[in-house]
Amino acid sequence: MIKNIKLFVNHNNESIKTARLIKDKLIVNGFVEDDNKYDLAIAVGGDGSFLRMVKQNNFNSDIYYVGINSGTLGFMQEVKVEEIDKFIFELKNQMYKVDNVGIQETTIKHNNDTSKFYSLNEIVVRDKNLKVVKLHITDDDYLMENFMGDGIIVCTSVGSTAHNLSYGGSIIYPTFTALQITSMGPINSKVYKSLVNSIIIPDKKEIMITPEDNHKDLMITVDGEHSVYNNVDNITTKIDDKKIKCLRLSHYSFAQKINEKLLSD
Repeated sequence: MIKNIKLFVNHNNESIKTARLIKDKLIVNGFVEDDNKYDLAIAVGGDGSFLRMVKQNNFNSDIYYVGINSGTLGFMQEVKVEEIDKFIFELKNQMYKVDNVGIQETTIKHNNDTSKFYSLNEIVVRDKNLKVVKLHITDDDYLMENFMGDGIIVCTSVGSTAHNLSYGGSIIYPTFTALQITSMGPINSKVYKSLVNSIIIPDKKEIMITPEDNHKDLMITVDGEHSVYNNVDNITTKIDDKKIKCLRLSHYSFAQKINEKLLSD
């Protein structure tokens, strides 16, 4: 049973105002704000707030996560401001749903070192100076393509509505645990046959991205945070067993969210 909560609030007036409102209502309804030991983490803001919250919790699989949308698009933010009372009622009466969402695990081998990351949305691989990059992409050691172009996005199902969508990738239901490889500005020639369409890869399968010798200095973006890695040997990424628990209202519908966020005026 959810009892203790912690708020992760964006630093703008609307989010701060909303956080005060929901905090007061939660306390009146018997919930306890505890910054050290909590069952439910609540992001107040937009999608960036939700990503930061999950990262600050080190993708902890034992707690629940939910977002209150005081931002703009808010695709990850489950609860609208006008739904706060309904949210608290369902929380108190355990009427909510829970989606178990797969977490992307990425390892970068570079300069005789290894860096590891979790991500909820995506990784993006580009040349350090944003020039054309040449990458060999394999799936469980089998060559998938020799890519040449601006870069590669490897996103989760949750991240399919983020950067991936801007490059023509498919929208995937967040409960479908998969990765999607989407090309950014692919170039096709006799030597490099880059795929134009996205590829959807099931969980447990490992994708390896290996840069060519003259393209080993890369900018790698993990959930919107950019870092430069020099002399990269390879990048491996997959979704294995790690998941987080995203709390949904009882009437939650991903189809309705697509319509509201992407199609409705």
